[in-house]
Amino acid sequence: MKYLVFYEPADNVLERGAPHMDAHSARIREFHARGDLLLVGTLENPQVNGSLSVFRTREAAEEFVAGDPFVRNGVVKNWYVREWNEVLAP
Repeated sequence: MKYLVFYEPADNVLERGAPHMDAHSARIREFHARGDLLLVGTLENPQVNGSLSVFRTREAAEEFVAGDPFVRNGVVKNWYVREWNEVLAP
């Protein structure tokens, strides 16, 4: 089982996000290095559709979101976690 985190962008996401990009990127690197964040990226037309991340556990997903500068500073207007039953998992 994996956990998907969807981010919905706030209005003016590029302007809002710029001051927090370095801290957000550092958090991505931290969670990836410890093996909790497996994949992350933007969806088509990210200013409208946002982004998606894949986490190893729900706890890691929720921990990431709780401390993410994008969430804490209103760059993300909404987020949610969905459980994903990965069929091709080893």
